[in-house]
Amino acid sequence: MTLREIHFVELDGAAMSALSKGDLAEAGRLVGVCLTEYFLTDQARWLWRYRLDQIAADPHNARWMARQAIVGDDGVVVGHAGFHGPPDESGMVEIGYSVDPAFRRRGYARAALVELLRRAAAELDVRTVRATISPGNVASLATIAGFGFVQVGEQWDAEDGLGLVFEKTMSASGHA
Repeated sequence: MTLREIHFVELDGAAMSALSKGDLAEAGRLVGVCLTEYFLTDQARWLWRYRLDQIAADPHNARWMARQAIVGDDGVVVGHAGFHGPPDESGMVEIGYSVDPAFRRRGYARAALVELLRRAAAELDVRTVRATISPGNVASLATIAGFGFVQVGEQWDAEDGLGLVFEKTMSASGHA
């Protein structure tokens, strides 16, 4: 499968606020792209509210916490990706990505992962990238395969249930 070319368009607080209220047209206008109904699912709206709370708690970390829309080469928004927050005291960041079901199995999740790893590698404070994946999410487990992630444990999350915890160590030069 050929790796898809993607880029991220930041979803700022105003866009996330519009999405959390169900206003897809306003959010799209604010970010300058046409967002799909996938950005208004119950799970997505929960995410936008959660990220808005994080940004409100510490606005300086918005560049890490704000989700970004994955935009295909032809300008179609296929999902969202980003970090759960800034690097912690040990230099770890956790990634998250989600592809609209209408665009799955086309390489977009892998392309998002590549772009997230590229961004993490460009940050000198990042030493480890973490991905937490449900054991039943075969597609996401396949997505991280071959990128140097090693399973380091499991965790239970009240929202997501059991998650397998994978980490990838970034080199001292900041490169993956």
